[in-house]
Amino acid sequence: MAARVLLRRRVAAPFMAATLVGGALFPSVALAEAPSHDYFNKKPIYDDYETFLPPKSSTTPVPSPASDTIPPASSESSLLLPEPKHHSPTPTDRLAVQIGKARLFLYRYAVATEDAVNNAVDAAFGLERSFTETVASLAPPRESGEKLMPGLVYVLVASMAGSIASRNRNLVLRASVPLAFGVGAGWLLIPVTMTNVADLLWTYERRFPALADAHLKTQQGVQDAWRFARVHVDVGKTYVDEKVSDARDIVEGWVKKGK
Repeated sequence: MAARVLLRRRVAAPFMAATLVGGALFPSVALAEAPSHDYFNKKPIYDDYETFLPPKSSTTPVPSPASDTIPPASSESSLLLPEPKHHSPTPTDRLAVQIGKARLFLYRYAVATEDAVNNAVDAAFGLERSFTETVASLAPPRESGEKLMPGLVYVLVASMAGSIASRNRNLVLRASVPLAFGVGAGWLLIPVTMTNVADLLWTYERRFPALADAHLKTQQGVQDAWRFARVHVDVGKTYVDEKVSDARDIVEGWVKKGK
């Protein structure tokens, strides 16, 4: 009885080892029940390409792993698997494509908006910098000794005086006389600043040829009138001096005769 139990134990160990080795070398699918007839014809759960195994009823010879024999060339076509089936895009795929297009459209729109905002901010900063530089360029240099604050106050007072002087006149005089008084006071009190302002205005006027030509003609007319006035003043002064000299000579002659 003891020998029988010992024999069983000795036989069971090699049997279990052989079973484990065989399962590792030759794996197989264990089915609890026989597969149905449409087991290999079910629709795959994936949308990609699917390859289907041939049914068990096929007579295609499958070489064993241990043998090195190669099947004949006539049976190569039977070993080829069926071609993968092409599936039409599913609603999920079409929805993903439309979502991708919408995202690209929103991205392009956001980039265009950002570029427009950046360009507008750059333009605003450029205008601010240009304005500050222009205002700073109008100020007189320190070596000129000219001060803006009292000079601008005097120019404003002169413009107000011109407005008061022409308050009972027509509209043209009421508009031109204060301007003339202010410009004249500016050229007398702050000549360097007025020169800078005139140069700046001339820079903008050159962009419009008609306005520049009108300015040149007006300036030439004013200069000619000023020259003409100075000549007449000199002539009048000379005439007055001559008349005063003649009157003095006459008075001196009367005085001498009276003696």
